[in-house]
Amino acid sequence: MTTVLPNQQSNQLLRCLSNSDLALIQPYLKPVELTFRKRLQSVNRKIKEVYFPESGLGSVVAVSGGERRQAEVGVIGRDGMTGLAIVLGTDRGPCEIFMQVEGVGQCISADDLREAFDKSATLHRCLLHFAHVFGVQNSYTALANAHGTVEERCSRWLLMSHDRLESDELHLTHDFLALMLGVRRAGVTIALGHLEGRGLISTARGAVTVVDRDGLEESANGLYGVPEAEFERLFG
Repeated sequence: MTTVLPNQQSNQLLRCLSNSDLALIQPYLKPVELTFRKRLQSVNRKIKEVYFPESGLGSVVAVSGGERRQAEVGVIGRDGMTGLAIVLGTDRGPCEIFMQVEGVGQCISADDLREAFDKSATLHRCLLHFAHVFGVQNSYTALANAHGTVEERCSRWLLMSHDRLESDELHLTHDFLALMLGVRRAGVTIALGHLEGRGLISTARGAVTVVDRDGLEESANGLYGVPEAEFERLFG
């Protein structure tokens, strides 16, 4: 009798696949180093590879046309994947994705992933569920940017980073946080100072340490939690 080993993937999305669905793509998954600033997707360029991070933090950035204005619209870590355009039936997307905190992961060619979709509707449906969750994250980023204070938005992003990096010490620069929040660097410094003054975090050069996670969630004032609950509902 053949023993079926449990799915022990480090990437949460891959870990949620059935053994049969994982077996469809496992031969095509390649380990990859996700170095700092490595570009995983370019704006409106055909997607050739899809990445499943196992550690580190990827930044999903919307970029305007002529003036190259940009703002982060989401983050991806061990919870998910890049290449959602492939999952949704097209071959490119309007955002760029690059690593803000280095890590490791696995990648598969877009063509091999499409072939696997043709063989398994359950595989495709699972990854569509993640596309839905990421859309909810985008919606709450828009809500936070429209109605949240800098301090509330900073609390939210720190919590999202904390979820994905599995460490209380987050190696996030003020410049990165400024991109995340769409504000000037000075505004980030002030917001972090307020959070540190309340005993929620401590700061050092190039790092933020989460001291009181419950306090950070309260500080986010409802802007954190809904996308996370949706992920738990579908993949928990």
